[in-house]
Amino acid sequence: MTKYDLIATSAMGLEAIVAKEVRDLGYECEVENGRITFKGDETAIARSNMWLRTADRIKIKIGEFRATSFDELFEKTKSIPWERYLPANANFPVSGKSVKSKLFSVSDCQAIVKKAIVDRLKTHYKIPGWLEENGPMFKIEVALHKDVALLTIDASGSGLHKRGYRIDQGEAPLKETLAAALVMLTNWTADKPFVDPFCGSGTIPIEAALIGQNIAPGFNREFISEQWDWIPQDIWDKVREEAEDLAKYDQPLDITGSDIDHRLVKMAEENAFEAGLGDLVQFKQMQVRDFTTTKEYGVIIGNPPYGERLGDKPDVQKMYREMGQALSPYDTWSIYMLTSDEEFETVFGKKATKKRKLFNGFIKTDYYQFWGKRPPRQQQ
Repeated sequence: MTKYDLIATSAMGLEAIVAKEVRDLGYECEVENGRITFKGDETAIARSNMWLRTADRIKIKIGEFRATSFDELFEKTKSIPWERYLPANANFPVSGKSVKSKLFSVSDCQAIVKKAIVDRLKTHYKIPGWLEENGPMFKIEVALHKDVALLTIDASGSGLHKRGYRIDQGEAPLKETLAAALVMLTNWTADKPFVDPFCGSGTIPIEAALIGQNIAPGFNREFISEQWDWIPQDIWDKVREEAEDLAKYDQPLDITGSDIDHRLVKMAEENAFEAGLGDLVQFKQMQVRDFTTTKEYGVIIGNPPYGERLGDKPDVQKMYREMGQALSPYDTWSIYMLTSDEEFETVFGKKATKKRKLFNGFIKTDYYQFWGKRPPRQQQ
């Protein structure tokens, strides 16, 4: 088995959670802004794609070097042994980005990297004419930052948030990776009641159910690196077998999602059914102010409307106030709310135990955490 330099990319604010997931898979890692780097073999590529709930995608680092001229970028790219990764008929589009670098023209950088790889492959495979590029896909990226070029191949394909269960979604859907992170940042365990009073198309309750039954988030989808001949099919078969063996399908769950919009509730039910969780997650139409329960020591997680649009804020804050009043009797429940409203604590009527800065897409938000009373210790 060959060892590769792997990168799990991450949304801002989620790096520590992704790093914990990587370590839980058994790989030592280092954390940087927006990426977690670790070493692993072909099995690691398959397992990290299959299991990482909060990473955006898995990339393989092919080369990193300083480049301040187009000649330098071309020669250093061409010196990399691309034939180790790309067969003669590889389909390899090149994307790019450049930040604070002398080589600021992204389209020129992409074209130069492409030409350098073409030259290298034609020489190695002794191809006199054009490369066919009718084989497996290898998405290559050249990322320049402060004159250092990083060359990577994407091993995921579609972003890891695309689990394969979302048939439909509302206007402002929460990414599955962020939804999983919201659950993992709480004290919820599979034996506790779980409620999402703003469930929308059901993403948070569905991610909670996948976590509760330890179902691999990538179990229901395919990855671009499954096409590559240097990752044998039996590796993917074993990784899927491992996911099947580790799933706890008999773990009972008490998970409910509710929303004011009956169309979203129907959508959530369809998405849960597609995820194979139709009988495990309950959805109903309800306003948060009508919440009641006789259960104790549960967890409430919500991504309520933020009131970002002009004129929406008074209505949204009225709803926050009503929510605070409805939830105040339940002091054994822990409540976690994600919103960009900086007045949330005041309107909700309670100071958060803890706040964590997160980004929902490009919106800067706070994850307000209100911890409930702990259950009494069991007598021995």
